[in-house]
Amino acid sequence: MAKKEVKSTKKQPRRNMRAAERERFIVDEAVRFFAEQGFGGQTREFAKRMGITHSAIYRHFPSKAALRDAVTRLWLDRIMGPLEAVIAEDKPAPERLRHWFNTLISIKRKRTYDDPELFANYMELTEEAREVVKAHVEHLVDHVSRIIAYGVARGEFTVADPVAAARGILDATARFHNPIHAAEWSDPGIDEAFERVWALILPGLGADKRTI
Repeated sequence: MAKKEVKSTKKQPRRNMRAAERERFIVDEAVRFFAEQGFGGQTREFAKRMGITHSAIYRHFPSKAALRDAVTRLWLDRIMGPLEAVIAEDKPAPERLRHWFNTLISIKRKRTYDDPELFANYMELTEEAREVVKAHVEHLVDHVSRIIAYGVARGEFTVADPVAAARGILDATARFHNPIHAAEWSDPGIDEAFERVWALILPGLGADKRTI
């Protein structure tokens, strides 16, 4: 894949930045840099773009891999904000669970369609940052299990193990939100396929027929 030309940025870290602020600044800029260049982008070029020394980066990140993991973590964390908002909704659990999955799928598709090249570069990063991705998946499991547990407490679901149920649902719906299946998301029948899967999920959770 051809890399985009990286233009020098005028945005530079303030001299009086605290260490944590400078680290976040570097990561924010690295998100844009690696999105454009892929992980093959050189950190020396990145430092030049930021107007700082190469060694200044390594004072905060001991290796390029550490910077890569920080970038991947931030990129994945940006998905979580809208999902956290769904968790906080005051709605029945079946409705909230569906809204959560709709939101997740919408975010993943939008990132793919808005700029396929940037998405491909981010996928390259996530392939290398497996531990970061694993932590992200556990965060998703936590979200879904919390919704299910809420439903169990209200008598809307009847499963015995919300965490196991959450893992099962995420596995069952992976085709619709796991980026490894992104090539399938333009299929005209993808939404109908999701509805068929969803029609099995709520009964599997023991949902009242009135909520299905």
